[in-house]
Amino acid sequence: MSTTLHPVAAPAGSGIAQELARGLGPVVGGELPVRLRAWDGSEAGPADAPLVEIRSADALRRIFWHPGELGAAQAYVTGELEVHHDLDDALTQVWDVVRQRGLAGRPALAALARALSAAARAGALGRPPAPPATQARVHGRLHSKRRDRAVISHHYDLSNEFYGRILDETMAYSSAYWRKPPGTAGYTLADAQRDKLSLICRKLGLEPGMTLLDVGCGWGSLSLHAAEHFGARVTGVTIAAEQKAFIDEQIRQRGLEDRVTIRLQDYREVVGRWDAVASIEMGEHVGEENYPEYTRVLAGTVRRGGRVLVQQMSRSGKHPGGGPFIESFIAPDMHMRPVGRTVDLIEQAGLEVRDVHALREHYVWTVDAWLENFTAHREHLTDLVGEEVMRVWDLYLVGGRMAFRDGRMGVDQILAVRPGEPHALAPERGW
Repeated sequence: MSTTLHPVAAPAGSGIAQELARGLGPVVGGELPVRLRAWDGSEAGPADAPLVEIRSADALRRIFWHPGELGAAQAYVTGELEVHHDLDDALTQVWDVVRQRGLAGRPALAALARALSAAARAGALGRPPAPPATQARVHGRLHSKRRDRAVISHHYDLSNEFYGRILDETMAYSSAYWRKPPGTAGYTLADAQRDKLSLICRKLGLEPGMTLLDVGCGWGSLSLHAAEHFGARVTGVTIAAEQKAFIDEQIRQRGLEDRVTIRLQDYREVVGRWDAVASIEMGEHVGEENYPEYTRVLAGTVRRGGRVLVQQMSRSGKHPGGGPFIESFIAPDMHMRPVGRTVDLIEQAGLEVRDVHALREHYVWTVDAWLENFTAHREHLTDLVGEEVMRVWDLYLVGGRMAFRDGRMGVDQILAVRPGEPHALAPERGW
């Protein structure tokens, strides 16, 4: 438990905030990128910058034991650190300063020593606080079936009602496809998600009676849509028990028992052959070492001449898992790569890639809509999951939107066919 101290008046220039500003100056390469308020009421930094309040020495302990993103995220989700400003604007300001000053590397030892000395004078040294309750705790061999189930459960089994308030009636938890500009009267997030689902079905060439395997089916948006609107017979697989329970109820309510079957099953256990295969934003979770096996499953479960569509996020740089916050609080063990490398791996599995459709901006608009829902239902969602989970999602949604907006991440639909029979793709594309 953190100890939040009540602010008290501090002499000008002699408070904890000023002490920290002097110590951090060499680390951040100059003036602080934010206005800093400490637990003694002192402030330092530009008067017109976003205001960040350090409410407890525990916040500094977290940051010094886990420098950078992870320590700051831990302090934010526990409430030991508060941003008295629009979170997007504040994070953007910090990112801009990091980029402009070239701060991506490790600070010099002398700068670190000065910052450590300032923390000691502020009374912020000591044993590291316990990790926040919302931080994932996973054990076992990386990407073993047991560990993968635990990782997926950590995020996806939170609460169907929670996700239902943030997403839309389709329960699609992936980038939508906006055929009309966001904000167009009468055109909603649900419409954009249905347009995405129909786009996938058209790319796969689905017709009544055809069979579809939906690998990592989520809450069943594609499985249900393909059956209802394209007449497909669908098998969906998920390892999230809450998701399967939700889809099974939807199948019953919609009378689709003869057309949709959902299995609680790891993708590595899938056997059979289908006319088409889709996997929507699931490949990020299989890991780098297992990705060839994942693509072999996709290639091996589609008939010759059949089509495979993968929608997947891409990322370059030194954090293929998305960064310390995402890897610790949202999706441990996730792995992303540049889209070209993913195309290589799909082709190495024996599939022929026919189209790559970039949707990066569409994800920005999708997260905008999720943020709007999240804000509108904040009070009810807090009652469901508690304040700490809500603060995790503040960072998750805002940070994710920024990553797609700024081009640090992308998302693409990759369409491939299995050679051996005619694929029936038209020479022109009329998606």
